[in-house]
Amino acid sequence: MHAPTRHYRHIRKLPHLSEEEKQTLSRVEGEFAFRANDYYLQLIDWDDPDDPIRRLIIPTEGELRDWGTLDPSRESDYTVANGTQHKYTHTALILAAETCDSYCRYCFRKRLTMRRSEEVMNDVRGGIEYIRAHPEVDNVLLTGGDPLTLATNKLRRIIERLREIDHVGIIRIGTKVLAFNPYRILDDPKLIELIEAYSWREKRIYVMSHFAHPRELTEPAVEAVDRLLKAGAIIANQCPLIAGVNDDAEVLVELFNRLSMTGATPYYLFQGRPTKGNAIFEVPIVRASRIFNEAFEGTSGLGRRPRLTMSHHTGKIEIVGYDESQIYLRYHRAAHEENKGRFLICHRDDRAIWFDDLDVVHTFKPGTQETNVLSA
Repeated sequence: MHAPTRHYRHIRKLPHLSEEEKQTLSRVEGEFAFRANDYYLQLIDWDDPDDPIRRLIIPTEGELRDWGTLDPSRESDYTVANGTQHKYTHTALILAAETCDSYCRYCFRKRLTMRRSEEVMNDVRGGIEYIRAHPEVDNVLLTGGDPLTLATNKLRRIIERLREIDHVGIIRIGTKVLAFNPYRILDDPKLIELIEAYSWREKRIYVMSHFAHPRELTEPAVEAVDRLLKAGAIIANQCPLIAGVNDDAEVLVELFNRLSMTGATPYYLFQGRPTKGNAIFEVPIVRASRIFNEAFEGTSGLGRRPRLTMSHHTGKIEIVGYDESQIYLRYHRAAHEENKGRFLICHRDDRAIWFDDLDVVHTFKPGTQETNVLSA
């Protein structure tokens, strides 16, 4: 492995594909942007058409299926300033970048790369001033796009301004760079110095990594994790369950165990959002729950920390389990007070892939007298 020397922004430039494949997939590229670098492309077994790394990064015709929406979680409803969202009481989100080092085919924010987006602000001062004026916000997530595609000096200016706000304790950086291009960390000592300067004993910087398959945990990737840890960052990993990539208990066991041993704590395993172009990546809720529970049988307590969760418009809804007739859910995070801690019992539907596909028959809030039977 070596540092990326080239990025590919057009399918026709890839030397690994036949002319026929390039012609076919250029139609997909015309709808959903393509981007990859030679480091990540080296991880693909090009002789295997079902290679999971290939599926993560190379377009497929199935993406053109008419299905899903561009903003399935309706993030626009929680936009409080240009490039800034405030959905949960204590957490604000800043879309600090509109590009990534490479593009995941299953991305739920692909709308940002399909056209010039007004959702991402190169000037984040409005968002920072909003956070300054809201003392309940003690947790800020920098995302996009990928904040680590920003120049280190620009990232430093954002973090410096956030650290000037006393009530901001945790700064999170959501990034796929550790998987896509670990040399972004390995070859930039100024980035490590930035983490050392602003990840404090009582106010840490969290790097939210995005390893979706164990083969992404290469030696350079593990080294990048180690350098960030030594600089004082806390690393937590989150990724979706992706059909054809990690929808297998053995794959998840290896992923969770290796992440735990490396020091990138497994945090969330997300149910894929019903995003336009993503039908081929979706795993039904019941099957997802079965795979997730089977994976836990092969992990230690440290590997059992992630929650299987849907990032729904109304909140993060944890998939607790299912039986012969019902699916059990719980609001892990809720956008509105009435849903905080709420349990939901739904009719079992093995085809359902999202909360909106389910028929809720009973809801209740533990510790209260509130209960609501919605249907027989």
